[in-house]
Amino acid sequence: MNAKGLTHKYGDNVDTDVIIPARYLNIADRKELAAHCMEDIDAEFVKKVRPGDIMVGGQNFGCGSSREHAPIVILESGVSCVIAKTFARIFYRNAINIGLPILECPEAGERIQAGDEVSVDFDTGVITNVSKNESYTAAPFPEFIKEIIAAGGLLASIKKKQGRS
Repeated sequence: MNAKGLTHKYGDNVDTDVIIPARYLNIADRKELAAHCMEDIDAEFVKKVRPGDIMVGGQNFGCGSSREHAPIVILESGVSCVIAKTFARIFYRNAINIGLPILECPEAGERIQAGDEVSVDFDTGVITNVSKNESYTAAPFPEFIKEIIAAGGLLASIKKKQGRS
C-alpha cells in the first residue's frame, strides 16, 4: 500500500469546522460535500487538489468536534493520505474508520512544504520527500489497520470478514 502526490500544507490546530464548515453538514452527497473541503482556510484547495495528493498538517490536526464528515471530505476530495505532526485522537479514529490513511510524523510535518512531491510506503512508514531528496519515518500501520484501510473502512472490513462484500 503506497501513496504519491503533491502536498497541500496547513498549520497547527486545523479543526474539523475548518476542514468542513458546519453550514454544509446538511449535504448528504459526499462529492458535493467535498466541494467545500478546506474552503474557509484555503478557498483554492478544491481547485488545486488532484487524485493522490497528500495533505500535511502540524500539531493536533483534526481537533474540534467528533464529526466523521471531516475525514470523509478529505478522502472524497482525492487526498490519498494525511501526514501531521500529531492528530486529535477522535479524528485519527474517524479517519481509519472511513479508510483514510493518516500518519503521525513530526519531522515530516515540519520539513514538507506545500507543493512538494511526496511518496509514502504504508508498510514501512517511510515518507519520502522527492522534491527535497529527504526521508522521514513514521510508525507503520499494524496489520489490522492496513486491512481496514485496504477494505475501504471499518464497516467494509467487517462485511468482508463476514463474507458479505
